[in-house]
Amino acid sequence: MAQAPTSAPPTRRKRGFEPAAKLVAAHMRGPMEKRGFAQARLLTHWTEIVGAELARIALPVKISHGRGFGGTLILLTTGGNAPVLEMQKDQIIEKVNACYGYRAVNKVHVTQTAPTGFAEGQVAFAPAAKPAPPPPDPARLHAALGIVNRVSDPGLKEALAGLARNVISKQSS
Repeated sequence: MAQAPTSAPPTRRKRGFEPAAKLVAAHMRGPMEKRGFAQARLLTHWTEIVGAELARIALPVKISHGRGFGGTLILLTTGGNAPVLEMQKDQIIEKVNACYGYRAVNKVHVTQTAPTGFAEGQVAFAPAAKPAPPPPDPARLHAALGIVNRVSDPGLKEALAGLARNVISKQSS
């Protein structure tokens, strides 16, 4: 005798593609609720909520709820950026509460970490981009390239021209 299958057949989804966030939302709900995030929106849209400048230097780690109304948002940052976050706590609270639609957060606690993070955060905060070097002085570059043009070997001529550009741009800055 053949036994009937014990598991229910898979439910048919809508035709077409579904967003990945919708597929993993049920699996992520448990771990996020452990950290106090009732909605994933604060984690997934952190840059849009607080702005690109603050999102670059801080990450939300946890919302802890104590007695009373409102919780404490714990932010992870590097040591040098902690004073910036301390000065902007009120704006962060307003922006996060606007995201939730009610007063979900009434305090912000800043946790400092090393640039590569510790066991929990493991965040590599990106350094600021280096400014582009200033262009070389055109008169000096023209004089140097005039001397370089006397060289007959094309490979050597190209290497000397690059060297002249680098030296003149370093001296002008």
